[in-house]
Amino acid sequence: MIREKIVLKSKKELEIMRENGRVIAEIFEKVKAVIAPGISTYDIDQIAEEYMLSKNGIPSFKGYEGYPAATCISINEVVIHGIPEKNRLLQEGDIVGIDLGFFRQNLHVDSSFTYQIGKIDPLKEKLCAVTKESLKLGIANARSGKTLFDISNAIQTHVEQAGFSVVREFVGHGVGKKLHEPPQIPNYRKHGLSKIRLMPGMTLAIEPMVNTGTADIIVKDDGWTICTADGKPSAHYEHTVAITETGPLILTAL
Repeated sequence: MIREKIVLKSKKELEIMRENGRVIAEIFEKVKAVIAPGISTYDIDQIAEEYMLSKNGIPSFKGYEGYPAATCISINEVVIHGIPEKNRLLQEGDIVGIDLGFFRQNLHVDSSFTYQIGKIDPLKEKLCAVTKESLKLGIANARSGKTLFDISNAIQTHVEQAGFSVVREFVGHGVGKKLHEPPQIPNYRKHGLSKIRLMPGMTLAIEPMVNTGTADIIVKDDGWTICTADGKPSAHYEHTVAITETGPLILTAL
């Protein structure tokens, strides 16, 4: 996490990333209209990929380090990197994290949203609310002159006050010319974060991954799917955010 390696974006690049971010936000709206018990994760993946291609871009994830799909779709105890499958049908009571990356005009954006399928239990409701709130608090601290510590501290504090835990092994990141750029953005307090000052032109993928139980995770045999070690639910929300002179700008919103 060295400042010299952080890639600052030009005004034009930020405009392109904002346009790309709207495509992701539009996909989330399309998914919202069809997601329900009985739909397969493969069908959702196809909706996302077809829309990206129709907008003259490509999925950032497909082929990345060998990943086989356009999206990551993670259900209940799956934290991140769930692989879409034709025979994996959503059920009433599921929570479903859908993670998207979109690449167009040489720039990536990255975002995730956790959907609730029908009526879910109160613990899952609280988990989703707290995770979404922690992202909002992290973004509120993504201001010029503050540091990465301010983002990470806001997220961890809110999550742990609610009795939940943040995943340590996976973190947020810079994004833009590459899908993953410096700096890493932990969702927990870590030595050295206060030395990295935020400045205009930084573009950050802020993404709390929150577990109801232990923070520990396991990797399934496919080498991709990350699950909670205790089998309890996890939620994941993410936005790509630009640091500007006037405050944080969410690039992956409508």
